[in-house]
Amino acid sequence: MKMLEAKRDEILRPLQAVTGIVERRHTLPILSNVLIERAGQQLQLVATDLEIQVTAQFALADKAAGDQKVTVSARKLVDILRSLPEDTAVGLDAQSNKVQVKAGKSRFSLQSLPAEDFPRLAEAPGAATYRLSQARLRALLLLVQYAMAQQDIRYYLNGMLLVIEDGQLKAVATDGHRLAYAAEAIGETGERQEVILPRKAVLELVKLLGDTDDEVAVQVGANQVRFQFGGISLVSKVVDGKFPDYGRVIPVNYKKEFGVERQRLQQALQRVAILSNEKFRGVRWMLTADSLRISCTNTEQEEATEELEIAYPGEALDIGFNVTYLLDVLNNIASDEVKCSFGDANSSVLITIAERPEFRYVVMPMRI
Repeated sequence: MKMLEAKRDEILRPLQAVTGIVERRHTLPILSNVLIERAGQQLQLVATDLEIQVTAQFALADKAAGDQKVTVSARKLVDILRSLPEDTAVGLDAQSNKVQVKAGKSRFSLQSLPAEDFPRLAEAPGAATYRLSQARLRALLLLVQYAMAQQDIRYYLNGMLLVIEDGQLKAVATDGHRLAYAAEAIGETGERQEVILPRKAVLELVKLLGDTDDEVAVQVGANQVRFQFGGISLVSKVVDGKFPDYGRVIPVNYKKEFGVERQRLQQALQRVAILSNEKFRGVRWMLTADSLRISCTNTEQEEATEELEIAYPGEALDIGFNVTYLLDVLNNIASDEVKCSFGDANSSVLITIAERPEFRYVVMPMRI
């Protein structure tokens, strides 16, 4: 039975939007599939891994009769559509336990699993809704996401804390060695809410959001968060756990500080890091009057040194850091200049930028 007919890209774009979360290997075979639902002129594509669900909806021009739904391998369908020329007309026909893809003289017969067995995330009722542009939300996530932990046994660190209070959406990420914090105004917020969004949901959102003024509706419930924008809906369960008190980690009243051109510091660190210890990635910062000396050594007794002229009147300081953590922030902010503030040789460094006064990036020191 004919299910739909459309141009290749009309199907491929929304299909790619939902299939990013599909795992290649799964204990439940149906989770490797995408649910394709047709209701009148509307087509809906759904993918889930039981923690996150992404739905894409768009209108069809063809007049196929009847409402239908099937599931089919997400990866295989994406690969087939990608392999076809751009303006190809593609048809999908649903049969008893197969889906046939037709394009010109090409025919692909794919295995189907019952649409009734496809698991859907239950919608949480009564969630408050906040709105901001896609570009602003994406920029907020990008300022913070690189500091999330990866596969940490403290599972609550493998994600991003979202806090809604005082008319702001605050985003915080930490892996225990460094912390990134940023905030974005969202207007009236009511009572304070906080949730931990899983790492996978954050990375998927960054991919799906556009650099556009089009709006995102953010609904925050007790155990799930929903993002709706441009015909796409991403629903994610939240991580159950207590996030560290980020307010205690961000230092205040540091007296030693200097400003430096971001690109100059970034390039100096990249050069020095070539000879860093591959396991520990340590780099020494030696501050003296109007000078920052950066050095790295490794187990082969090789050494790299860079010296930058800076406006620094303060006292001498010798402190070590993981160079990867420093490069992460410099690679992910667009500012021309960064400000580095210090306490003593045993304290963290605080990195800030003038363009986003609320942005904070904290790196703990390391012994070298």
